[in-house]
Amino acid sequence: MGVLLLKPADLGGLVTMRQAIDDVEQAYREAADYPVINAPRRRVHSPAGVRVSNFPGGVHGMGVIGAEVRAELVRQADGNQTYARREHPIYVLHDSSTGALLAIVIGEIDEKTLGCTSLMALRTAAASGVGFRHLVRRDATTAGLFGSAGQAANQLLALLTERPIRSVKVYSRDPANRRRFAETYGPKFGIAITPVDSPREVVTDVDVIVCATNTNVPLFDGDWLAPGQHVTGIIGSNVALVKGGFLKSRRRELDDRTAVRADVIVTNLIESLVTEEQGDLWEPIQKGLIPLAKVHELGQLLTGRIGRTSSQEITYHKNNNGTGVSEMAIAMRAYLLAKAAGRGTEIEL
Repeated sequence: MGVLLLKPADLGGLVTMRQAIDDVEQAYREAADYPVINAPRRRVHSPAGVRVSNFPGGVHGMGVIGAEVRAELVRQADGNQTYARREHPIYVLHDSSTGALLAIVIGEIDEKTLGCTSLMALRTAAASGVGFRHLVRRDATTAGLFGSAGQAANQLLALLTERPIRSVKVYSRDPANRRRFAETYGPKFGIAITPVDSPREVVTDVDVIVCATNTNVPLFDGDWLAPGQHVTGIIGSNVALVKGGFLKSRRRELDDRTAVRADVIVTNLIESLVTEEQGDLWEPIQKGLIPLAKVHELGQLLTGRIGRTSSQEITYHKNNNGTGVSEMAIAMRAYLLAKAAGRGTEIEL
């Protein structure tokens, strides 16, 4: 039996957001019981700003173990991180029982209905979706969204997949972009999306706050939060950007007060928080504002060890970075769907 080679053109329109959320939830639940199948993201940087990220892991219940690697040319300017080049990610999938090489997948795996609106958007949004599923109040109907690009669209779709959100306020730096987002995705998702002119408007009188930007600095004041709200942030940061001379301080998206005021804090993998000294949680820990013990992992949430216990609690999911288990879960789903559809090229080694 050969190895299936899937190229970028083979990957479009395969995976739905609900499938991705289900698979990523399975991945983190399994890893909570068998943690050696997962590992922190590992990054290296060249002096020119090229960053290579590696994600080893597996989901034995889906029959996969392997790794993903991606390269980017990273730039920092005006308080934001941009990418002069982002190369196709490469996923290598092995059978988790035999070690046999199943597939080599080259290209971004996107959401079936949205298409490739933003790199890493599906995996990131699916992990947020797991948090939405277990932390957002069941009666939530309103949301505030920071960001107006493809990642924001995927994050919003993940939230809509899990909760009956009827209205959204969106803010980004460019008024034209936030208006365009509202005009595009309001009709597409069948909800009311209103562009607003300030961060405080986004946070006020909503049930869920979703951050989907490329910022390097906090987006809002945590003292604006109200009881019962849920906050999701997606910037993982890593201290290597500071040590390599690319930034003067760690990237931040959420401030110390958000961490202090949150009743429940969940992150994808604590080991990544510690080894990469990720600013949003690491800095308030280092300052003594919160203990490390206040931070829990997504797997602990999924196995019922922690979670929301009242409608008045402020919950906070720091979707701090992808891990091998989430990467392999979505890549395996894409492989199975592509194989069933007769896509790709079988190669003999």
